[in-house]
Amino acid sequence: MLYRTNTKNGDDISQLGLGCMRFPRKGVKIDQEKTNELVAAAIESGVNYFDTGYIYPGSEEALGTALAASGRRDEIFIATKLPHFMCAKPEDFDRLFNTQLKRLQTDRIDYYLMHMLSNTGSWERLKRLGVEQWLDEKKAEGKIVNVGFSYHGGRADFLGLLDAYAWGFCMVQYNYFDENNQAGRHGVRAAHEKGMPVFVMEPLRGGLLVDGLTAEAKRAFGSVNAERSPAEWALRWLLDQREVTMALSGMSDLKQLSENSSVASDAEPGMLGDDERTAYKAVVEALNGTVRIPCTGCAYCMPCPMGVDIPACFSCYTGSYAFGLFSGLKQYVQLTGMTTPVQSDASKCAACGKCEEHCPQGIMISKELVKVKRRMISFLVRPVMFIARKFMRIK
Repeated sequence: MLYRTNTKNGDDISQLGLGCMRFPRKGVKIDQEKTNELVAAAIESGVNYFDTGYIYPGSEEALGTALAASGRRDEIFIATKLPHFMCAKPEDFDRLFNTQLKRLQTDRIDYYLMHMLSNTGSWERLKRLGVEQWLDEKKAEGKIVNVGFSYHGGRADFLGLLDAYAWGFCMVQYNYFDENNQAGRHGVRAAHEKGMPVFVMEPLRGGLLVDGLTAEAKRAFGSVNAERSPAEWALRWLLDQREVTMALSGMSDLKQLSENSSVASDAEPGMLGDDERTAYKAVVEALNGTVRIPCTGCAYCMPCPMGVDIPACFSCYTGSYAFGLFSGLKQYVQLTGMTTPVQSDASKCAACGKCEEHCPQGIMISKELVKVKRRMISFLVRPVMFIARKFMRIK
C-alpha cells in the first residue's frame, strides 16, 4: 500500500480507504463475522482510513466491534460524520457525538465530518447553534482531531465553503465521469491549493462505473489494456492526480479489497499515458452518447437570475440516460433541492435567455431545461424533496 501525507498534520494516509456503508450483509443486517474479517484484512493490507456515518444503519457499531476484535484501533484513523440536519439545538451536538463514541468503542474521532454540508447556508445555521465553539472544545479535549465536511452540490457553493471555516480536510464525489460535475476537478484543485487534503467518495459512482459501462465503453478500455478491470481503471484515474489524497471505496468482500489494494499499491501521480487518457475520454463520450445536451460543465452560463443550477440539471439529466433514471433522479434531488436552502431545479427557468448568450457550446438552454423538467420532475420527486427538506430542517 502506498500512502500520501496530510500536509496539515503529517498523517500518512493510505491511498485507499474503506467506506463502511456497504459492509457485508446477512439478509438485511450487517454480517458481523464477515465484517470483522474484512476490517482485519484491510488493516493487514495497509488500509488505515475507515469511513462511516451516524445515519448508515448499523455501520458505526459494526466498525467499532470489528476494531475491538482486531485490537488495532490505534493503528488506523476513524472517520465519521455529524448529521447536522438532525441538530435543532446546541445540546444535539453532544447527544449525537456521544452516541457515536459509544457505537465506535473509542475515545476520539480522528477525522470528523459535517455530513452533506452542501452550501454555506447550512454552515451558517450550524454556526448560529454554536458549532464552532463546540468543535473547539472537542478538539481541546482530544475527542475530535480533524474537522472536515463531505460535499454534494455545485461548484460555486463548494468554493464558498472552502473559505467558511479552517477545515482540516474535505470529501467530494469525484470520478472520471463526474470530472466537471459537483465540486469537479476545479474544486479539487482549489482545495489542494489551500493545502487541504482531498478525500474522494464514489470513485466508482456507486458501482455504476463497473456494472453500468456500455459495450462501447468496455471496448475503449479493452483496446488499451484488456487485463484491467473497470474498477482499476476508475481508481487509476483518481490516483494519477496528486491533488487526491485518498480514494474511498465501499468494499464489501475480500475480492474487492484485494483488487483495489493491489491498484493502490503501485498507483502514483502522473502515471497515465496519452493512450490511457484517450481511453477515458472515449468511455465518457460513450456514456454520454445517449443524451443530446453537449454540456461540458464549464458554468459560463451561471449565475442564473432565477437560481437554476444549469450544469447540475444537465449533469443529472445525462446521468439518467447513462446509468438509469433512478441514479439520475437521486443526483437531481441531492443537487437541486434536497440539500440546499433554495431550490435550483429546472422548473424555476423563466426562459429569459441570458444564459444562452454565454454558452460556448451554443446550447439552447431554456429549451433543454424543458426536457430536463419533463424527465426529472416526476409526480414522486416533489413530495420526496419536501419530506427530505423537512427532515433536514431546511426552510
